[in-house]
Amino acid sequence: MTEGVFGRESGHEQVVFCHDANTGLKAIIAVYSTALGPALGGTRFYPYASEGDALDDVLALSKGMAYKNALAGLDLGGGKAVIIGDPATSKSEALLRAYGRFVQSLGGRYITACDVGTYVADMDVIARETRFVTGRSPDSGGAGDSSVLTAYGVFQGMRASAEYTWGTPELRGRQVGVSGVGKVGLVLTGHLVEAGADVVITDVNEQAIERAVAAHPGVEVAEDADSLLRAELDVFAPCALGGVLDDDTVPALRARVVCGAANNQLGHPGVEKLLAERGILFAPDYLVNAGGVVQVSDELNGFDFERAKRRVTKIYDTTKAVFALSAEEGVPPVTAADRLAERRMVEVPRLRSILTLQSTR
Repeated sequence: MTEGVFGRESGHEQVVFCHDANTGLKAIIAVYSTALGPALGGTRFYPYASEGDALDDVLALSKGMAYKNALAGLDLGGGKAVIIGDPATSKSEALLRAYGRFVQSLGGRYITACDVGTYVADMDVIARETRFVTGRSPDSGGAGDSSVLTAYGVFQGMRASAEYTWGTPELRGRQVGVSGVGKVGLVLTGHLVEAGADVVITDVNEQAIERAVAAHPGVEVAEDADSLLRAELDVFAPCALGGVLDDDTVPALRARVVCGAANNQLGHPGVEKLLAERGILFAPDYLVNAGGVVQVSDELNGFDFERAKRRVTKIYDTTKAVFALSAEEGVPPVTAADRLAERRMVEVPRLRSILTLQSTR
């Protein structure tokens, strides 16, 4: 498999295949970059069809984390891990602890956290074998559920998008469609209702819709995700599955702005150009949904919610900077966001090396 990794020309610093015969653990840890610091990224527990599929996913996700952490202004690189298996049947204390030992063996180059299929309680178990873990429970000194600040960051990104589009960050009276009202989507809906927006929601889970309507009786419920995507909206907020924007859905969009919490919203490279051609402003997902990683990274210094929230509020300013660069250089916001992240990953380590040289004289 090592040859296959290099054949992908992924640019990763390190890819580690982990196997523990006693527990059945099969995992891959990918470190894309440590230019800004230790690589931080969650552990995804998922029943991949093949090891190759798992590898492709972890390579893409870890690179995305490097860009997300750089844009968020964190002194952290990007990494990710995947555990191959069904968390409903394969997850056990022994397996998680075996995984924790592999994380520990990297000596701090990789710091793990929650992702799909893993939860705060799992991080507490993993932490029994390694100190390089965050996203832990409040009883263990951690931040707990990261959806609160993830949603808050998306809300700040949406305000910046509104200011760029309509000249004001106010969302009062704006028609906003939230596709997916699970943890993050539900909290985001609360922010939007409080801001005076007219909110329309949808979710494949009927219980999620019922919880949202109970919490916010004034919201409307769309027939399904497709009808919401095609609705007359000011802002479309994808907060469920990735890949929702593609060659078929972008022509059907009627919203002026797309800004949501879902990861990997663009179905393939080039979709960002389709959005730009249609005059639809796209707020890059890995920019606006970085509140969660800011929250869990704050644990590394002893978690303080208000401090973390202040840091997440800066997503508003970073989003504005991305749109400004996009307009200045005539490129889609995704390209502008990539350039800002890459610039920081190149420039900050260079400054550190200068400081290190000066300090040794």
